[in-house]
Amino acid sequence: MNTRLLIITALESELDKSALPAGVDIVYSGVGKINAAVASIRAIHELQPKKIINFGTVGKINPDLHGLLEIGKVIQRDMMTAPLAPRGQTPFCPKPSQYLSMGGEHICGTGDSFVMESDPWLIAEGVDVVDMELFAIANVAHQSNIPWRSFKYITDDANANSGTEWAHRVNHGQELYLEKLKEIMSA
Repeated sequence: MNTRLLIITALESELDKSALPAGVDIVYSGVGKINAAVASIRAIHELQPKKIINFGTVGKINPDLHGLLEIGKVIQRDMMTAPLAPRGQTPFCPKPSQYLSMGGEHICGTGDSFVMESDPWLIAEGVDVVDMELFAIANVAHQSNIPWRSFKYITDDANANSGTEWAHRVNHGQELYLEKLKEIMSA
């Protein structure tokens, strides 16, 4: 099967498949980098998309942001192997330590933890928002030579209340995702 556009989203609660227009494939990766990588590899192999779009939820580091954002760059916030490599870089690995999307200006830091407190490194790196899947999706897309974009809906302030805030707002971005998808498909 060959599809023009593939959407990768972590959870059905973030974007309901039944709300999507015809001709758009969606894969639910599950939470975290390993799940996102495996789901992305399988979907690319099976569906052979021309472009990947990631829709998902994030916690914000930059207090001035809200709503739906387009991510321009993603880094890995939880690769901490000093002294073998600086934080964010995988030691002994020739792959990039950051990936650039087809558009957007915001920086996302991906890691396998739910951010619930301030992290000075994130601020120093200019990270705007944090998630748990995008770096893996971008890595796989890069290795497969498939362009990608990512749109993230801010659900929480990446603080002690984040779990509760996320649970109450996980599906609040769906209408914004659908509007953005319609815009992308008409371009």
